Amino acid sequence: MKSFLKNNKEKIILILIILLGAFFRSYNLNWDQGAHLHPDERAIIMFTTPLQFPKNFDEFLSPQSPLNPHFFAYGNFPLYLLKITGLAAGNFNPSFTVYDNLNLVGRFMSGVFDIATIIVIFFLGKKLFGKKTGLLASFFYTISVFPIQASHFYAVDIPLTFFILLTLYQLIRFYEKPSLKNSILVGVFFGVSLATKISALPLLSAITAAITIDFLLLVIKQPHKPHVWLPHLPRFLKRLIIDGIVILVSTVVIFVILQPYAIIDFNTFLQQNMEQSQMTRDAFTFPYTLQYVGKIPYFYELKNVFLWGQGPVLASLSFIGALYFTYFGLIKKDKKQKWAQETILAVFFWIYFFVVGKFAVGWMRYMLPLYPLLCLFGALFAYKFLKLLKRKLGYWYLLVILVFIGSILYWPLSFMHIYTKPNTRVLASEWIYKNIPADKNIAREHWDDGLPFGGNIVYKDFELPIYGMEDPLTKSQIYQTIQKTDYIIIASNRLYVPLQKISKNCQKWNLPKERCSHNANRYYQRLFNQKLGFKKVAEFENPPTLPFLNISINDQAADESFTVYDHPKVMIFKKTN
Repeated sequence: MKSFLKNNKEKIILILIILLGAFFRSYNLNWDQGAHLHPDERAIIMFTTPLQFPKNFDEFLSPQSPLNPHFFAYGNFPLYLLKITGLAAGNFNPSFTVYDNLNLVGRFMSGVFDIATIIVIFFLGKKLFGKKTGLLASFFYTISVFPIQASHFYAVDIPLTFFILLTLYQLIRFYEKPSLKNSILVGVFFGVSLATKISALPLLSAITAAITIDFLLLVIKQPHKPHVWLPHLPRFLKRLIIDGIVILVSTVVIFVILQPYAIIDFNTFLQQNMEQSQMTRDAFTFPYTLQYVGKIPYFYELKNVFLWGQGPVLASLSFIGALYFTYFGLIKKDKKQKWAQETILAVFFWIYFFVVGKFAVGWMRYMLPLYPLLCLFGALFAYKFLKLLKRKLGYWYLLVILVFIGSILYWPLSFMHIYTKPNTRVLASEWIYKNIPADKNIAREHWDDGLPFGGNIVYKDFELPIYGMEDPLTKSQIYQTIQKTDYIIIASNRLYVPLQKISKNCQKWNLPKERCSHNANRYYQRLFNQKLGFKKVAEFENPPTLPFLNISINDQAADESFTVYDHPKVMIFKKTN
């Protein structure tokens, strides 16, 4: 038995890490009790459900084909994969093929993709830095909060992260052993990445840069003997051209196979992606991107990783590790065996960060493809540091390890507390049906999920168009509406936080008057101060909570997307005057 454990220690630890990751990613997948409360996931399900195979090849080639989702904000491959997986699951339970439960199939798939990412991180770390660093990197990613949360949704970011990491791993394999097979696989994984999320244009430039660096490194593979490769330069150039063409062709072929209507319905594809591109340059493009007005590039992304995505302890290790890896691993590296492979990772990491971090909008999911590398860099630094502690402290360093593991585990455990309770919007709906009579009128904010849902009472409801509120309150349509309503429901912080922030910082940011949202700010001030004739009668929150200590963590200052889907703050106001 001892011999078995000793010979298979690496595999056993990896399996335990995978099981821990599977637990975190599969716990309470039906966190919204069937209400479809993630808007991106909801859109994917809505466009996936009606997909059907064309009757003939001519119909397939038509933009009106039933296989064309007419939805290109994301790639089409995740939709097709969900449809096929849902049909397969339907053999066991027919409900998995329809709208109501297809999202659960998608959430299960997200978890599987993220577990696969954990495995790829191990092999990447093992290849570059050794088994222990690979295991530590996998563990760090396993307990990173944001990948855990994103795995509870079927959006495209979790599969995208997997395929990006797989592409980088394959690039390193290609560098170590250039061959037709490895060239094709680079293109295949790259093509799948693009078909998963074509709007992530920085991915294209970053991967292209990594491939370019890879080719350059092939030319200077023996830097201490320049006279060796110089006579063979034509052979290198020939291989550069051949491998480049192979990668390009395989990328295009896979992309067209997995997203054919990007070509067949090119006008729609171009129009929708131009809208997404415009959003990355102007936070005023859509109402739901106003939260990013005044965003400080790069700092905003780092802040969200530090406070919420990984937590302060693990994020500190990751940030220091990224700098350590870049400086000591590349710039001041003594041994050259892995320099080229590490350069491929560094090129992608820094280009992606500097391009995406400069976007006018900063959804937390945009940085998700960097989380595996952050965990890898953090593991590299942590392993070096622990080795130093072992030399200095002897066996006392084990106590340091236990304290360290306990501190970083606190963060994911505090977040998992969210999934131990019903969703706040579900609780709010139950309260409404129980406490608000059927003859009462309800006002809901536009551009947010309406409450209540799931009950038998049909209330008369009104919409409050808060965005773009141009007239003073008493002269506005909103004022006329609230005169007729009995209750005002705020289903999240999606409107009042950004609109109040914009009004407060209007002069500081030098915004034109029509964009300052002063009237909306006055409306919220009067509502929250009970000067509008309404009083808050119910509030529903479910913040991350530190286990055992029962201390809540106020995450309302996090990126909106971190709270608004699975644990938004809901407030209900009742007319008193």
